[in-house]
Amino acid sequence: MSLSLDVDLLRSFVAIADARSLSRAAGRIGRTQSALSQQIRRLEAVIDHPLFERTGRGVVLTNPGERLLVHAQRILRLHDEAMADLCGKGLSGNIRFGCPDDYAAVFLPSLLRRFSRLHPQALVEVMCAPTPRLVEQLHKSAIDLAMVSLPHADTDDIIRREPLVWIGAAGLQSAHFDTLPLALSDPDTLDHRSACEALHRAGRAYRIAYASSSLSGLLAVVRSGQAVAVITRTAVPADLHVLDADPDLPPLPEVGITLKIAPSRPSPLTTAFAAHVRQMLPLL
Repeated sequence: MSLSLDVDLLRSFVAIADARSLSRAAGRIGRTQSALSQQIRRLEAVIDHPLFERTGRGVVLTNPGERLLVHAQRILRLHDEAMADLCGKGLSGNIRFGCPDDYAAVFLPSLLRRFSRLHPQALVEVMCAPTPRLVEQLHKSAIDLAMVSLPHADTDDIIRREPLVWIGAAGLQSAHFDTLPLALSDPDTLDHRSACEALHRAGRAYRIAYASSSLSGLLAVVRSGQAVAVITRTAVPADLHVLDADPDLPPLPEVGITLKIAPSRPSPLTTAFAAHVRQMLPLL
C-alpha cells in the first residue's frame, strides 16, 4: 500500500508545531485535542517516527518532526499557490486594511507575505489603530476591512481568541506600588476597560500613568519600570514579563478577534483577503 502526506494532516501538524501546545493549536484551528492527537498519530504512522515529545510546558518537535516541518511548510505553500493559480484566484488592485498595533506586529508579516504569493499583483494598504478607531473608519468606508477585538463573551464570528495579560519590566512587582500605575491604550478600548474593571472589582487602587493609542509608547513606559500594561499574550515582547504569578493582580478576560468589512459592497480582492485571513489567522 502506497503512503502519502495528506495536506489536512500537514496543516494540523504545522499548527501544533507553531503553537508548541496541543490545546493552543486546537483552540486556534477549531478542532478538539483528541481530533488533533488522532491526526498526528496518522501522520506518525506514515513517517514511521514520533513527531513530538511532551514536556511540562507543551510539546517540542523531535528530530524527524523538525525535518518534516521544513517540508510541510513548503508543501502547503506550493499547494496553496497551485490552487490559487488553477482556480483563477490571482487578483490585482488595492485594498485598505485596518489592524490594531499589537495584532499587526504579530500576525501581519505572515498574512501579507502569504497573500502576496497568491495574489502578487495585489497591494494591501495597512492602517494601524485601536479597534474603536477602525470601526469608525469602516463606517465611513475609509478602509475596506479590519481585524478588530470583541469582548470575550461575544460569539459574533470569532476567528481566534487571545488572553489579555498584565506585563511589566523584569523584576517589577505590583506590590511595590500603593496605587498601581497603568500604561493603557485609549479609554474605550478593551484592554483599557478590562484592566480598570478587573482592578475595580478587586478593590485595587490604580492610576492612569500613560494613555495612548501608540503601542510603542506604552511599551516604552513599561520598559522604564514606571507602569504595568495590558496586552494580548501573543504580542508580549521578549524583553518584558507576563505577571501571571503576581497575586496582587486580578485575572483578565480573553478577547475575540474577528474581521469587519465596510458596509459598501466588497470587491473580489477584499473578499479574497478576508477569506485568507480567516483561513490563516488560527494557524499563526
